[in-house]
Amino acid sequence: MPIFAVHYTYSEATLPDRDIHRGDHRGWLFGLVDEGTLLSSGPYPDGSGALLIFRAEDEAALKDLLTQDPFARQGLVDAVRAVEWLPVMGAFAS
Repeated sequence: MPIFAVHYTYSEATLPDRDIHRGDHRGWLFGLVDEGTLLSSGPYPDGSGALLIFRAEDEAALKDLLTQDPFARQGLVDAVRAVEWLPVMGAFAS
């Protein structure tokens, strides 16, 4: 199954609401980890966004999944860049 690197971009304007909804966002992510859909995720230290590594059938399925993120539902993600990724070595290589 393909792996996708997803880059979220955040703005400072959404920080207060991200703080409010972070528990729901992380709960959603932990559920995806438990089912094997999300391989890893975490914010960038400068607060500008986050990197999420997913397994998905295809790009359409991934985009549908991302609409379910509580941050996305609240309009807290300013931009999303999703690209299929082919790891050839390391923890995510098959």
